[in-house]
Amino acid sequence: MPEQVRVLIVDDDDLMRAGLQSVLSSDPSIELVGEAADGAAGVAAARKLRPDVVLMDVRMPGLDGIAATRELTAAVPDTKVVILTTFEDDDYIFSGLEAGAAGFLLKRTRPEELIKAIHTIADGDSLLSPSVTSRVITRMTREPVQDERALKKIDHLTPREQEVLVLIGQGLSNGEIASQLVVEESTVKTHVKRILQKLALRDRVQAVILAYESGIVRRHRPQD
Repeated sequence: MPEQVRVLIVDDDDLMRAGLQSVLSSDPSIELVGEAADGAAGVAAARKLRPDVVLMDVRMPGLDGIAATRELTAAVPDTKVVILTTFEDDDYIFSGLEAGAAGFLLKRTRPEELIKAIHTIADGDSLLSPSVTSRVITRMTREPVQDERALKKIDHLTPREQEVLVLIGQGLSNGEIASQLVVEESTVKTHVKRILQKLALRDRVQAVILAYESGIVRRHRPQD
């Protein structure tokens, strides 16, 4: 049996919490460790329960989901936050990324996709839908400010790791990178892990942002 993923739900909508609880209960490898109805209670619960993944609503009374994510990721850095939203709003997306969210999910996501997403996050990957990834890339391309500190960090990577970082910055998944480089997906995962470790990045989302801040995506093209 796979290792259990401990999940905390933070949402002020009683029906939404009940629906999420029902979906999560369908997977025996997911343990719902708690629920909270607002951001402040969610942060307190995360400090106490130390969940692997938090499903965080955006719009809540008092401390909203973005502010709660910022507090939670600072207080419990090993916990991954997935922001739940009814629509993909650019301001929420970028505020959430800056706050440390590991991904976004629309509330209309199908149950099987939600389950898969939770396991993806728990395994250490970030979760961005293709449309969200494209928005990140579009904004970074529209605002091409090269950060010299980011550029110096890139120098610590091997040429192959830099190549993988470029592809991450272009929004490719591990499977797509593996196909393009003609290697096993497990090899790509190893490269990604080393990139995150060397650059002291929390997750793939931060890698995308750093790839653009360093200018490496604009300067390099993947090899054939």
